[in-house]
Order: sequence, then structure tokens, then C-alpha cells
Amino acid sequence: MPELPEVETTRRGILPATKGRSVSAVVLRERRLRWPIDPALPSLITGRLLENIERRAKYLLFRFANGTLLVHLGMSGSLRLIEGAPPPPRKHDHVDLVFEGGALLRYHDPRRFGCMLWIEGDASAHPLLRDLGPEPLEEAFDGAVLFRASRGRRSAVKQLLMDGTVVVGVGNIYASEALFRAGIDPRRAAGKVSAARYEALASAVREVLGESVATGGTTLRDYVDSNGRPGEFALRLNVYGREGEACPRCAAAIRQVRLGQRSTFFCIGCQR
Repeated sequence: MPELPEVETTRRGILPATKGRSVSAVVLRERRLRWPIDPALPSLITGRLLENIERRAKYLLFRFANGTLLVHLGMSGSLRLIEGAPPPPRKHDHVDLVFEGGALLRYHDPRRFGCMLWIEGDASAHPLLRDLGPEPLEEAFDGAVLFRASRGRRSAVKQLLMDGTVVVGVGNIYASEALFRAGIDPRRAAGKVSAARYEALASAVREVLGESVATGGTTLRDYVDSNGRPGEFALRLNVYGREGEACPRCAAAIRQVRLGQRSTFFCIGCQR
């Protein structure tokens, strides 16, 4: 599933070719995504200037003067940038956004768990966005945010880290990797972690996500960036997907458990 680094990589890849250009056509081949695409979308944005593309958590926000197109890539979606003569659409190429000058964004989503929702007015008030926590790569996020949210919580610290009302965009892979770097056992009760350790964890979150963005995200199965390239952060994973291997830090075994219905990987020796 594309997480924050993959969505940010996509945003950076498509922005230069589309920002400040008008939409010349919208092709809807399949409207049945997680929520149906508004059939009026072509008339709403055709001829309109795309003012900017922003990211909030795992959502892309295409800003137009008359509203915002909110895009989520779901479990298996991607936005491909095509310049020049476009190839014939493949199966699961559901939507094309064509821009003046010939650039084309093609939305591909085999599982159709993504969405394209048109929002008029203040997009931040939309139910999908209004209750989200701070961005982990911005100054508003630090160890104090995690420490305050953790007080009185008996659930595992990894579940706190993946709670989007606490901090956005720390998906399963990145939560496991950040907890490893901070030396914290993901099973530990969130309320039992000290303020100092939460500062270390916040720093680890920023490091992991920043490195993943710099290397184009993580590809384990489906994800490709706007140019069709897989992300390379998978080559830097220390614990995720490495059950039974030796920890790169202390050589103890890496273990896998289930927390909150998600596979969780950690070192039994140096994460406490």
C-alpha cells in the first residue's frame, strides 16, 4: 500500500509537468473506485488551471480555483506521468487527466480501493482530513506529541505510532523500522514509554520517512512512482520482512508478531 513516502514521491514527480497548466480533457473509464467518481468531474475541471498539488497524510490534493480533487492511491494504485504520445490504456487504467501541452496523468488501480473525490470549499474540513494529526516531517511533530498522546494508553506503542489522529503517514513498514532505530519494543504499552524515548522515536520516524522519500519510497509488490520506477528504500529495511534473520545491530534474531492485525517485525535482543 502506498504510504506517505510513496505519495510524496508521486507528488514531486508529477508536479513540474502539471502545476500551472489547464486540464484539457478527463477520461473516465471506470468510476467504481472505493467511492464512485462524480460523473460531473470532467465538466468541473476541464479548462481549469491546476494551481498546485499538495499532500496531506496519504492524500494528494489537486487544487483548482473552484475546488479540490482529493486523490488516494488505495492498496495498489499509482499515478503515472506520460509525456508525448500515450500508449493504449492497460487493464485497470481507470482515469486519464490530460493537461495542455500534452502531459497526461494516468490513474492505475487493480484493486480499486483508491478514490478521486471532488470537494468544494475548505478541503481540510472533509471527514477524511479533518481529524488527522500533524505531519511527521514538519516542525509541529516531535516527541512531546507522542508522549502527550500516549498517557494512559495500554495499547502497544506501535499502534499509537500508526494512529492517524496522533501523527499521519507512519504506515506499517515505517513504524517497524522507526521503532527498531529507536530501540523500542513495538509491543511495549504506549503509556510505559518515557518522554526521552519518545524524542528518540520521533527522530527515528523523521529519519526513516526522510530517507524513504529520498530513495523513491518502498516497493514490496505493486508500487511504482510517476515514471514507473520501483522505490529503493526496500534495500535499506533493517527488520521489516526479515523474520529469522540476524539483527544488523546486535545479531539477535528478528521476530515477527501480529499487532492490531498487522505483521510487526522487531529484534528480540536490542528492542526493549
